[in-house]
Amino acid sequence: MAEDWDRIVDVLIAGSGAAAMSAAITAADRRLDALLVESTDKWGGTTAISGGGLWMPNNPLMRHAGVHDSLEEALTYMEDVIGEVGPASSRERKLAFLKTAPQVVRFLHRHGVRWARSKDYPDYYPDRPGGRIGRAIEVRPFDARLLGPWAERSRALDGLPVPVMTDDVWQLSRAWSSPDGFVRGARLVFRTLGGVATGKRLLGSGGALACSLMYVVRNQQTPVWLSSPLTELIMEDGRVTGAVVSREGRSIRVRARNGVVLGAGGFAHNPEWRQKHHGIPGWSSAPEGDLGTAIELGARAGAALALMDDAWWGSALIGPDGHPNFVLWERSMPFSIVVDTRGRRFTNESASYIDFGHDLLALGKLPAWLVTDARHARRYLSAALLAGRQRWYDAGLLLKAGSLEELAAKTEIDPAALRATVERFNGFARTGVDEDFGRGRTAYDRYYGDPRVKPNPNLGPLEKAPFYAMRVHPGDLGTKGGLLTDEHARVLREDGTPIPGLYAAGNTTASVMGRTYPGPGSTIGPAVVFGHLAALHAAGASSP
Repeated sequence: MAEDWDRIVDVLIAGSGAAAMSAAITAADRRLDALLVESTDKWGGTTAISGGGLWMPNNPLMRHAGVHDSLEEALTYMEDVIGEVGPASSRERKLAFLKTAPQVVRFLHRHGVRWARSKDYPDYYPDRPGGRIGRAIEVRPFDARLLGPWAERSRALDGLPVPVMTDDVWQLSRAWSSPDGFVRGARLVFRTLGGVATGKRLLGSGGALACSLMYVVRNQQTPVWLSSPLTELIMEDGRVTGAVVSREGRSIRVRARNGVVLGAGGFAHNPEWRQKHHGIPGWSSAPEGDLGTAIELGARAGAALALMDDAWWGSALIGPDGHPNFVLWERSMPFSIVVDTRGRRFTNESASYIDFGHDLLALGKLPAWLVTDARHARRYLSAALLAGRQRWYDAGLLLKAGSLEELAAKTEIDPAALRATVERFNGFARTGVDEDFGRGRTAYDRYYGDPRVKPNPNLGPLEKAPFYAMRVHPGDLGTKGGLLTDEHARVLREDGTPIPGLYAAGNTTASVMGRTYPGPGSTIGPAVVFGHLAALHAAGASSP
């Protein structure tokens, strides 16, 4: 009955990251009356503080640049890398992603999103069948002032508020030690100062993507409610017909004639779920609102869950403030190794972050240590230490020693074992071949390397004192388990049938990428695609 509802819309969308805003933009484009609700007081979600890349095989920017790719080769690559992990990564879902990715790029460009190609960034397994370099795209630096007062409520301001782009990062990591790194750093400085001089507030990476999408959402006049979490899904005769939204102290019943789309992230900051599903409390780079609420609501409605034991793993250095700092190039650059408490290497330090994270987790409760020599500390930027090394020394989180034996004592590692590991590694550095783990073998490994170091840009001997050590924890960019969905982004029950009126995308869902990470932007790319597909399907699925 109409009197039972406080508000009636066509599509109700929970969340404000890439998945949710993609759904909102598509719904409005199809002339649907949409409402977007965000549980926290800031919009943008994990997207806004991310690297902002989207893995979009066979995209129009590649074709424009004359770079060959095809759906068939991308599918071959995904099938080979992902393997068989169940319905979350079914062939139908992979095909839906690959067929729709180029269409979404063109669709959002038509709405004003300005793309750039990350031409140097390889797939994470570029040597596997169908692997490529340059499938990722990102948004060009965006002037946040265009959003007016809404810019101040953006989570992008919690990230790095400068117009950095993806292909800046690998060279900026050696900005003060190599000519190309210095030039790239100078370009970023001039780009930033140029924005200031022209009265702009330029943001890059995830901030640029989130702000570009929100600019479209605002221009389409789609209402956005902050501090308005979904608290209940309303079902009638097995169909989701609306939801209860908590707003300004009231419970507002919102009818959604065409459906509810859940794009509200995962459960990275739900300690109970992290302990239950992952066995660790979690050291996540996702924002604090990532509590799994949307996943729980979907499960209550009868949804099946999958991949709950997995995440977009990586590694993290826990700072003096207790916050995790995601580790990327620091462990990949030469003159460094990562060892366990026995003083032994256990994986390829330059591997993709999800593989490194899985191997780190396999150590159990044993900590790992990033061990470097003086050249690593002098030549390469450490994102975690940008605020100053002294705080890390004072907190006992950065250890320094004049010899490997002294460093071993400080880390409680057997000195003889650490010395043997380093000597073996140094031999690999001289020959250029890591006989234990193949570090530096692929284009992805070498992306975060130093081309001046020969014969292998990822292998540099640990010989120059002082030596340093930092404890490495399993970190993540968010969780990748959640509601099981089909190729239309419809939420599925345990028996594989869809729950009418309920859709989901992004980290609220079990990832189409399975347990791996095929390339840069493998979180946001599918989030945008399946948010788009959810709204498209909802546009033709009006409830009675």
